Order: sequence, then C-alpha cells, then structure tokens
Amino acid sequence: MENEKESIVPSQEAASEKPENGSEAENSATAAGAGPEVAAGLAAAYEKLKAERDALYDRLLRKQAELDNFRKRTQREKEEFLQHATADLIRALLPTLDGFERALAHRDANVPAEFAQGMELIYRDLLDVLRRAGLAAVETVGKTFDPHLHQAVETVDSPDRRDQEIVEELQRGYRLKHRLLRPAIVKVAVSTKSAGAAAPPDEPSDSK
Repeated sequence: MENEKESIVPSQEAASEKPENGSEAENSATAAGAGPEVAAGLAAAYEKLKAERDALYDRLLRKQAELDNFRKRTQREKEEFLQHATADLIRALLPTLDGFERALAHRDANVPAEFAQGMELIYRDLLDVLRRAGLAAVETVGKTFDPHLHQAVETVDSPDRRDQEIVEELQRGYRLKHRLLRPAIVKVAVSTKSAGAAAPPDEPSDSK
C-alpha cells in the first residue's frame, strides 16, 4: 500500500508540473512573437523623436534669423532717423551760414575790426562743427555743370571757357556725406566755339 501511495504521489506531482511547463512555453512563444513588434515600435518612436528634433532645430534657426534681421532693421532705422534729423537741423542752419558769408564778404568799413574778427571766429567754429557732422560744400567755379549738384540760373557766352563750365557761384550748395542738401546756384558758360562748330552742317542746306 505504501508503495502504491508513493507511486501515486509522484504521478500527481508530475501532473501538476505539466501545466507549468506548458505556460512557460506559451510565454516564450508570446515573447518571441512580440519581439519584431517591439522593435518596430521602437524604430517608429525613434523616427518620430528625430523628426520632432529636426523640426525644433529648424524652428530655432528661423527664430535666430528673424531676430538677427530685426536687430539689423532696427539699427538701420535708427541710423536713418538720426541722419534725417541731422539733415533737417543742418538744412535749417544753412541760411545762417549764408548770412555770415555775406556779412564777411561785404564788411562795412565803419565796423570795428575786433567785431569783424569775432564774427569770423563764430562763423568758422560753426562751420567746423557742421563739417565734423559730414557737411561739405559743392564744388562749382571751374567745374562742369552737373544737374544733380548745380542749378543754373543764367548762361554766359564765353569763348575762353569750356562749354557748360561754371563761371560764377551765386549761392553755395552743400552735401551731407553722400546726400545733397542744397544745390549750388551758378552761372554756366556757353562756348561760342561749340556753337560755331555746330554751324557747318547747315551750309549744305543753304547751298541748295
């Protein structure tokens, strides 16, 4: 009887171990089957994170470029504003310079020399300040007339001058750096030689 019991017990234990071995096999089979799916999911997650990283990096570059452009635009607008403000101020002072020049050029003999010297010093100090700001006089006498810099109010027949040569300055013109503030008012020579050179083509028509 004892031997029968012993034989029965192992058979029961063996029977109880079989389901466990079966579940382990099922788990390993499930894990083996889930392996490719997990790898595919990880690859997809990696690609998604990589795309998000690239998008954020591109966005960062665009924002940096926009900020750089904004700084440049702000600096340019600031410089243009200062330049316009300076130009308006200097343009308003040009009549004062003209007044000083006329007073010094036509000095009254009754005016004391000390007073005239004081006016000349004030004029030179003012002119030096404006020159440091970029003011420069437009060249006139002896130069060829340039409609972008000069305004001709009179022409003078002069055989000894080049055609379109400026012979007299009536009002000084000024530039502020590369910008024209006021054109120079001048007299321009019209050479009689050039007018005589243009006459011969009319002679054949007269001979007819």
